[in-house]
Amino acid sequence: MQRRRSLIAAEAEGLSVGLVAGVDEAGRGCLAGPVVSAAVILPEVYSLPGLTDSKKLTAGKRQVLAVAIKAQALGWALGLAWPQEIDQVNILQASLKSMQRAVLRLKTRPGLVLVDGNQNIPLDIPQETVVGGDLLVPVISAASILAKTFRDHLLSKLDRRYPGYGLAGHKGYGTAEHLEALRRLGPSIMHRQTFRGVRPPDKPSGQLFLPGL
Repeated sequence: MQRRRSLIAAEAEGLSVGLVAGVDEAGRGCLAGPVVSAAVILPEVYSLPGLTDSKKLTAGKRQVLAVAIKAQALGWALGLAWPQEIDQVNILQASLKSMQRAVLRLKTRPGLVLVDGNQNIPLDIPQETVVGGDLLVPVISAASILAKTFRDHLLSKLDRRYPGYGLAGHKGYGTAEHLEALRRLGPSIMHRQTFRGVRPPDKPSGQLFLPGL
């Protein structure tokens, strides 16, 4: 439905939309690891039973759908922003940059980008923001699944490189286990130093941002 409205609006303005890409991110509210975005272009006809917001799916179902999305998509790409960049520019700007990188890495340039949320990406491509798009718009749902599955796999690898924090389990979110590990070990270079809970209250590092804001 969202794509149909976009196409109608474009046609009314005399524009040719062509391919439509969906964009979403994963890991915005985490204390550790990068924020990961995915951009996906689906064909007019595809078969992805159960496609929905990645948060509504089990890990196993996400993995099955991720394989199918990559096989059927006309194009897909990822974009990352690592903790050091997040600390420098804040999580919102880092998330938008990761989305921008994902779109720019698509081998085929889309005529329209549908972005999950309410913030435009710095791009010279026509775009629309869709609040709750990862649940409402299939191509954004597909992007949410690719971003989530890639990030979860990456955090499992980072857990082996930075042991003791439990990254493979909580994927960098601020669980009680994670916060306790931070109190015992202090933050690693994979932690977002400007996020509340990462550094002890008596050792602030720059401006503190609540996770996800």
